Amino acid sequence: MTEQLHELIDLLDLEQVEVNLFRGHSPDDNWQRVFGGQVIGQALVAASRTVEDVVCHSLHAYFLRPGDPNVPIVYEVDRARDGKSFKSRRVTAIQHGKQIFNLAASFQSAEDGLAHQVEMPHVPPPEDLQPERERRLELAAKLPEEVRNIFTRKRPVEIRHVQPIDLLAPAKTEPVQQVWFKASEAGMPEDLGIHQCVLAYMSDMTLLDTCLRPHGVNYLNPKAQIASLDHAMWFHRPFRADDWMLYTQSSPASSGGRGLNFGHVFTRDGTLVCSMSQEGLIRLHD
Repeated sequence: MTEQLHELIDLLDLEQVEVNLFRGHSPDDNWQRVFGGQVIGQALVAASRTVEDVVCHSLHAYFLRPGDPNVPIVYEVDRARDGKSFKSRRVTAIQHGKQIFNLAASFQSAEDGLAHQVEMPHVPPPEDLQPERERRLELAAKLPEEVRNIFTRKRPVEIRHVQPIDLLAPAKTEPVQQVWFKASEAGMPEDLGIHQCVLAYMSDMTLLDTCLRPHGVNYLNPKAQIASLDHAMWFHRPFRADDWMLYTQSSPASSGGRGLNFGHVFTRDGTLVCSMSQEGLIRLHD
């Protein structure tokens, strides 16, 4: 397991400070706010620590305030309902005495039933695509020194874009994209719940970018104000987050300073394992 992936697993391993109360920390990476995928993943870990013999099938989350990476995040779990087949949990993330995030998650015991899925699109395999970090290293010399190290640092997730864009001068394109991604190395624990939490972390890495593509804007634009507002996931089938998965993304609309995005995650054999949606704040300032 790479050092970066080990750090991600540690990041998701919350400290239990009381019944239904957990504490998480942020990495020391000089970001001004906490990465949204981190909060989703940690909140799902907190909820999962209060259930047994069930697996998360859906979650719905709202980002309320920017997270402060310099102080711990307290996660308070409300055991909303324990039924025979389903268990529901609500999680509130707190910093400086205020809610910064809340999540509702539903868990289900294993069950057979009717099954169908959409087909995975035909795209080049990840081995034929350039790693994201290589692309970033090629651009590093053109960036201000104060952001260069953050931009090129090794990450716990490996990403390869099917339709890469010029990060420094993005052209206007269709509001769709596909990326292959996975945890940076095999060797994660077998527990499906951990793989779900890692995928929750990963799912926030590119989805919001989709609604920016038709406007020729991205997160490096100094005039852009970009932030996640909400995030939802539906888990369909088991998977491993340390195997390559195809993340297909589309944006049907943006308006009112917000952009809506949808995503589907497929394993290499074409099995649909997760679907998600996200609305984000997208403002351009003069």
